[in-house]
Amino acid sequence: MSDETGDASPPVVGKRAVEVATMAVVLAFALLMAWDNHRTGIGWESTGPQAGYFPFYVSMILAGACLYGLATEALRRGAGEPFVRRAQLKRVMQVFVPTLAYVPATQWLGIYVSSFLLIAGFMIVVGRLRVWVSIVTGLVFAVSMFVTFDIAFDVIMPKGPLERLLGY
Repeated sequence: MSDETGDASPPVVGKRAVEVATMAVVLAFALLMAWDNHRTGIGWESTGPQAGYFPFYVSMILAGACLYGLATEALRRGAGEPFVRRAQLKRVMQVFVPTLAYVPATQWLGIYVSSFLLIAGFMIVVGRLRVWVSIVTGLVFAVSMFVTFDIAFDVIMPKGPLERLLGY
């Protein structure tokens, strides 16, 4: 069975499972916030509400909305539609995994070299563009960032071995 995008690959996870998991996590967060704000104080003082008054009630409203959503899902019958299909998840992971690797890479290689690798890599692998176009675009972007942040505005950015080699 294919969805409206024409993707006939098998579903990885259903929409109901994702919604229930999301509501459960948000409910846990809301309850934690309610507990912490209750501990801080949710009453009134002579000067007005205590620090936890408004956040406590907001977290209780959020918890109530999550409980309503969980109850609605528990009462729902029938097969749910897929949240993501295998081909869609593959495309998402093509972007997510390199972006996740980019974060620690900035600590070792610096933001400019990491950005160059990320942009050029995306253009080559995901965009299937010519290698030379990808490299030039990545270089122009990284150099533009360097000139803008390090030279023009003197903003401290994570630097790696290349910047230290060049004296920055």
